[in-house]
Amino acid sequence: MKDDIHRYIESLLPARNELFAEMEQYAMEYQVPIMEPVGMETLLTMLKLQKPVRILEIGTAIGYSALRIADAVPGVQIITMERDVERHAQAIHYIERSNYTDRVRVLLGDALELAEEAEKNGPYDAIFIDAAKGQYKRFFDLYAPMLTDDGVVYSDNVLFKGYAAGIEAPSKRIEKMVKKITDYNEWLMAHDHFQTIILPSGDGIAVSLKRSEEK
Repeated sequence: MKDDIHRYIESLLPARNELFAEMEQYAMEYQVPIMEPVGMETLLTMLKLQKPVRILEIGTAIGYSALRIADAVPGVQIITMERDVERHAQAIHYIERSNYTDRVRVLLGDALELAEEAEKNGPYDAIFIDAAKGQYKRFFDLYAPMLTDDGVVYSDNVLFKGYAAGIEAPSKRIEKMVKKITDYNEWLMAHDHFQTIILPSGDGIAVSLKRSEEK
């Protein structure tokens, strides 16, 4: 039933432009993880409501999310990080073909080692975590202090294909990853300084707002 609902919603989404459609095809062909269409639209809608000026993205891949955000949110500046050399090069390729070369900057390197560089470009109105799932808590702890007073952290893939909600994992490796994601979700929901809601959209998006006493 949920799959039917998901497919129905996806069928209603507007067609993406030629560049984005090409990126989606590339991601499918080369098995590059990008946001699912419904999850992407959910994130874009939330960002349109928030109207951030500066965003930090942890996990560029081929630049799909960064370019979709730049296209949807007028004037937003995006700093994004990617550690894979080939994906970084592909992201640069697509960014240079877009209209947003002046608004999307890609840092090459491990996000756990780029905090000093990222801080120079902050503070950030939004942080989008979409990288190594086993490192989500470390990413959050490292970069959340760079948020503005009304900043928001968005974490993708927190339902992890439904495994986090109890669907049986197909392997021990996946089980270990599921444990890391569920630990992260529980930690987020109990966080002293952030209030979090998990949206069952796409692969699951956690939205974490600073608690009122922190503003």
